[in-house]
Amino acid sequence: MENSCMNAMDFRYACKLFNETKTIPDADITFILEAGRKSPSAFGMEPWKFIIITNKELKNKLQPLCDNQPQISSCSHLIIILAAISNVKVESGEVKNRLRAKGMSQEATKHTIELYKNHLKDILNSDQNIYQWTSKQTFIAAANMMTAAASLEIDSCPIERFDKNHIEKLLNLDTTQYQLSLVLPLGYRAEHRTKQVRQPLEKITEFIQ
Repeated sequence: MENSCMNAMDFRYACKLFNETKTIPDADITFILEAGRKSPSAFGMEPWKFIIITNKELKNKLQPLCDNQPQISSCSHLIIILAAISNVKVESGEVKNRLRAKGMSQEATKHTIELYKNHLKDILNSDQNIYQWTSKQTFIAAANMMTAAASLEIDSCPIERFDKNHIEKLLNLDTTQYQLSLVLPLGYRAEHRTKQVRQPLEKITEFIQ
């Protein structure tokens, strides 16, 4: 298991150009999405949604909104990762539903909701603050999806250079519900990978005993 994980980490790199003739099988896409779905999140709220785009015309429209990066149009599957806004608000009822799904009693649910409200009082007071909180969590899901993809020798390249407002309009998103957080192209490399360079472990770690 350890070797499999490290092999996937060694395989992965930021692919700049995908092979347009190769398509990811449905079973593999499901596996990758499941890795995102099962990712950890604050209070177990899973504050994300994944839009999967394979339509070539739509990918071509999105490319100029992503700084014309060729990964957008050449990838097999383009994952648009959204950060939840309304679902994490207590008044939405979703917080209560998630807690009750865990088997909590009515009393325990009420108590936990109060803890949630108090802990997040400075976050839940505006959609902008909520986005800053939930969008960070989507990166956990994205990282797990990239590692899952690499374990299948499927390439990826997380992209943050995009025109958020125009993409949200193009996809007809209700931004009170979800907002764009990250764009994740997936596919098979059409180029020789660049050498993976990382700092030595001893330079980035400190043990306190």
